[in-house]
Amino acid sequence: MSFPFPPGTDEDTPFFVISVAAQLSGLHAQTLRSYDRMGLVSPGRTSGGGRRYSMRDIVLLREVQRLSQEEGVNLAGVKRIIELENEVGALRARVQQLTEELASAMAAAEQAAASVHASYRRDLVPVRHETALVVWRPGPKR
Repeated sequence: MSFPFPPGTDEDTPFFVISVAAQLSGLHAQTLRSYDRMGLVSPGRTSGGGRRYSMRDIVLLREVQRLSQEEGVNLAGVKRIIELENEVGALRARVQQLTEELASAMAAAEQAAASVHASYRRDLVPVRHETALVVWRPGPKR
């Protein structure tokens, strides 16, 4: 569902009252209250304690309904599925963050190596390490 969000809001902004959330999700308001008590969907709260649902909550309510009705998963199973999906999402975000940090560190290491190589004196030539020992003896003075 595409929803035009007011300025300064997004899919996580809780602004639907329970009756609107029930209508948008196709569920009864009492079902939403039950899901909240079970911890399946945790809407935001007003200062007076009223529930406010976000678009993400509506999508989650629909998924809870789909899993329980179409897939036959009990609500405890649905809760576990949601927890695991949230954990996977967090892990994916962490992997992305670490990948970016690694790329940044590798770029910094390459830049540092390039800087060291640029500082080499041009009259020095790298020599391969060999196992042979060469002894230099000066010739007779002329």
